[in-house]
Amino acid sequence: MQVIEKQTMEEIFEQIQPCEAAKAQGDHNPVMTQRFGADPYAIVYDGRVYLYMTGDDPVYNEQGELKENTYGNINTINVVSSSDLVNWTDHGTIYAASCTGAAKWGANSWAPAAAYKKIDGKDKFFLYFANNGNGIAVLTADSPVGPFTDPLDGPLISRETPNCAEVTWLFDPAVLMDDDGSSYLYVGGGVPSPDKAANPGTARVVKLGKDMISLDGNPQPIENVAYLFEDSGINKIGNKYYYSYCSNFSMTPEAEEKLGYQQGEIVTLVSDSPMGPFEPYRPILKNPEHFFGLGGNNHHCMFEFKNQWYITYHSRILEKAMGMDGGYRSTNVDVLDIKDGGPSVSIGTRQGVKQVAYLDPYEDVKAVTMSNSAGLTTVQFGDEAIKHGSGDMILSGISDGSWSSISGADFGYHYPFEICVKLRSRGTGAIRISLDSIDGQVLAYVPVEKTNNEMEDVFVTLDSVPEGVHDIYFAFAGSDYDVMAWRFVK
Repeated sequence: MQVIEKQTMEEIFEQIQPCEAAKAQGDHNPVMTQRFGADPYAIVYDGRVYLYMTGDDPVYNEQGELKENTYGNINTINVVSSSDLVNWTDHGTIYAASCTGAAKWGANSWAPAAAYKKIDGKDKFFLYFANNGNGIAVLTADSPVGPFTDPLDGPLISRETPNCAEVTWLFDPAVLMDDDGSSYLYVGGGVPSPDKAANPGTARVVKLGKDMISLDGNPQPIENVAYLFEDSGINKIGNKYYYSYCSNFSMTPEAEEKLGYQQGEIVTLVSDSPMGPFEPYRPILKNPEHFFGLGGNNHHCMFEFKNQWYITYHSRILEKAMGMDGGYRSTNVDVLDIKDGGPSVSIGTRQGVKQVAYLDPYEDVKAVTMSNSAGLTTVQFGDEAIKHGSGDMILSGISDGSWSSISGADFGYHYPFEICVKLRSRGTGAIRISLDSIDGQVLAYVPVEKTNNEMEDVFVTLDSVPEGVHDIYFAFAGSDYDVMAWRFVK
C-alpha cells in the first residue's frame, strides 16, 4: 500500500477551498445542517438530550425547481443527541410511517413526542406522532434511538376515539410523565370555522394507561384555549402544570393588544392538575419571523437539562442560508427564562446556547458528532440501522473541501501523541486535523488509502501537542471514503 507523503498532503490542502457552511463559526443554531428537522421534541435520558424532529424533505418539480413544503411526503423522524447542547450526534432517520416504516397503516409522521418509562425492570421508549391530521400513532423501542416498532398495528387515537371526531386537526402530541408515575397525552388543534377562531375548542388531554400504549379513559376537551392553532406542549415546573401552544393567525390587532401576544406566538396556560382546568399564563416565544425574518408555523418544546431550562423550536434559517424558499424547517435551541417559578419570554438566536460540558477527545467520538459541518452527509451503518433508519451512523458524502468541527474538546495536560481515525475507503484522500479554525494550527495529516471498504483504524503521530480546551476541525480531501469515529491517544 502506497502511503501519501505529508508534504504531498500539505500541497493538496493548499489547493482546496473549504465548502461554505450554512451557519457561521461559533453559531450553534440550527443544531444540525446535514438535513432538515422540524417540530422538535426533547427528552433527557442518561445525561443526554435527545431531539426528535419531523423529517422535512425537499420536493422538486420536473424542472428541478423547489416546491413549497406541503408535508404530504413526510414519513420519517430525525433523531440527534448531545451531552453539551453544542456537539450533536446524528442517530439517523427513523422510518416511522408508510409502507417503508414501522406504522405501515399510516401515511405520515408529523410532530413527534417522546417519553420513557421503566416497565418490568427495563427502560422502554415511546415515540408518539401524528398521521397527518387524523390521529396519533405510538412506536416503542428498547433504546432512545430505536429500532422502533409498532405495538398496535393501528392508531392509539383516531377519529373513532370518543370526543375526537370533531377535532379539526387531530395531531401534534405532547406527553407528560408526572411525579406519581402517571402519564398524560395532549393532542389537537385547528380552527373549525372563522367564527370559532377566538376559542376553537380543539385541544384534548387524556390519561395514558400504565403500558403507555393505551388510554386510561376518554380524551377530554381543554377549555378556553384562546386562539389555538396547533403545537401541544406540556411541562411540570414546581407543582404547576404548564400547557403551551401556538396561537392562530386569525387574531385581530384588538385581540393581540388585549391578550398581550401575537399571531403565531407560543403561549402558556397554567393549572394545578394535569387535566386542568387551565388559566391563561404568559406568552413565551414570538414567531420565528420576529427573530429571523422568515415566518410560518411555530412549534416548540420546553425541557430542563443540568438545572437550566431551554426551549427548542424550528425556524427557516437553514433554508435561507442554503438559498431556498419553500418552508423547510430546522431546529434551534435557546435558553428559556424562568420568572416567578414559571416559563417566561425567550429570545430566538443564531448563537444558540452555551456549551454546558466539555467533550473528552480521548474517548471514541463518533464522526457524526458535530457542532458544524459543510459538504457532508451522514448515512446508516450496519444492517439494523439500514433496515430501521436510526441507530449507528457514519460520515459520508466526502469530497474536496468537505469539513466538520467539534466545539470545546478538553485535552487537559495529558500530552496526546497520536490520533486514531476509524474509516473505510474505496478511494484515496487525506484528512487535515487542526485547532480552533479550518486553517488553524495543524495537529496531523491522516492519509486515506483503499481498505476494500473494510473498517480500519489509522494511527498518525501528531505534529504538535494540544493542551487545554480547543475546537477541532476535520478538513477532507479526496472521495469514496467514510469516517466512523476518532480519538486522541495519550
